[in-house]
Amino acid sequence: MPVVPVNGIRLHYEDTGAGEPVVLIQGTGGGATVWQLHQVPALTAAGFRVITFDNRGIPPSSECPEGFSIRDLVGDVAGLVERLDLGPVRVVGTSLGAFVAQELALARPDLVRRVVLMATRGRTDTLRAALNRAEIELHDAGVLLPPRYAAVLRALRSLSPRTLDDDAALADWLDLFELAPAGGPGLRAQMELSMLDDRLEAYRGIRVPCQVIAFADDVVTPPHLGREVANAVPGAVFDLVECCGHYGYLEDPDTVNKLLVEFLSAATD
Repeated sequence: MPVVPVNGIRLHYEDTGAGEPVVLIQGTGGGATVWQLHQVPALTAAGFRVITFDNRGIPPSSECPEGFSIRDLVGDVAGLVERLDLGPVRVVGTSLGAFVAQELALARPDLVRRVVLMATRGRTDTLRAALNRAEIELHDAGVLLPPRYAAVLRALRSLSPRTLDDDAALADWLDLFELAPAGGPGLRAQMELSMLDDRLEAYRGIRVPCQVIAFADDVVTPPHLGREVANAVPGAVFDLVECCGHYGYLEDPDTVNKLLVEFLSAATD
């Protein structure tokens, strides 16, 4: 992956395929390689050029341990699109990446042709606020959970009951989670960004075509919070993917990729 100076930092990205550009934005702690298993092959096969990158906070992009804001991440994406002379582009974000994508669509509609928001929300409710604060307090306490225990917690938080009840599939997920590297100071800065202000009224100002994809068994960003975003954005499409948790785009990539390709391929008004 090349590294380019963007918005005052160094951003690590990869450019794959040819055709109309699609920019994929990962969630908290997620690196660009997460997209490579399922979404990049499906989108390039559909004739798109796909740009993935590591958000600030995730090496080898700048870690920025002093902290940063959603606005900084929006500026990073805008800077990358402008640096590569791509705009307007199609944008797909998941979780934190969706928070960035929806703010980008609002602030820089000149750079966005269509936007897909997966596992998103437009406000922080009581449970999500408590979960976020608890995770930050655990991190700041310097507590290192045993890797297997941390993997089990991540599975319970991120996967659907269908996957949790599939012994062979769950064993693979647990092995993957156990091997995941521990987060550094950049991850700590990303964790702060899940405490969203209520932005639903502001999202009524989004004018680019928008698709919201929610996952039926997602406890991190449950479907009703995603539907609130879809209801706020004029003309937004809402799709619910059954039997998937927060990592629905990895649990059921065929369904998710079909939704992505159909929406991203549609003519823009």
